[in-house]
Amino acid sequence: MRLRALVSVPLPALLACALAAGCASPAPRPPAPSPDDVIKAAQQRLTDGCLSRRGLTPPRPGDRPPPAAERERVARALFGTGRTELSLTLPTGHSVGAHTDGCLAAAQRALYGDQKRWFQVSTVVNNLKPEAAHADRPLAEVRAGHRAELAQWRQLRTRALKNAEAVLGRDTPTAPRGS
Repeated sequence: MRLRALVSVPLPALLACALAAGCASPAPRPPAPSPDDVIKAAQQRLTDGCLSRRGLTPPRPGDRPPPAAERERVARALFGTGRTELSLTLPTGHSVGAHTDGCLAAAQRALYGDQKRWFQVSTVVNNLKPEAAHADRPLAEVRAGHRAELAQWRQLRTRALKNAEAVLGRDTPTAPRGS
């Protein structure tokens, strides 16, 4: 008898109940951002704030490019000027350099604590594959030779993630030290 009672329920009523039940469950949460994404977002907030305090408009993908003179002013404020204060020659023979006076450098100091050390270890770690190819050695062997840099890279990244979460938790960005 009960089976017949269910069958006699009109289809629209069954669909309404099914939809109502589906709507009552919470929507799945989007995946948490990766540590890289958190650090990049905080770095973006810090560099945007720095550029804005200098009276410059932070560049955005899709925006109409400003005149060449404005682009140059933004680039100089973002990346620094003058002689390159940080440099490192890699085992491949390539030299890499960076400034310490731009908004990006200030953001790195705010996130990593030690911009010079971050520059050195991140440059080495980011170039392990080219080093292995250049030396015709297995990547694992090259990585083993750079254990100290890898450990420092992880330590600085952990600090940067903690600082990035603090930066992103603020309602408004504050000036990083040294900007």
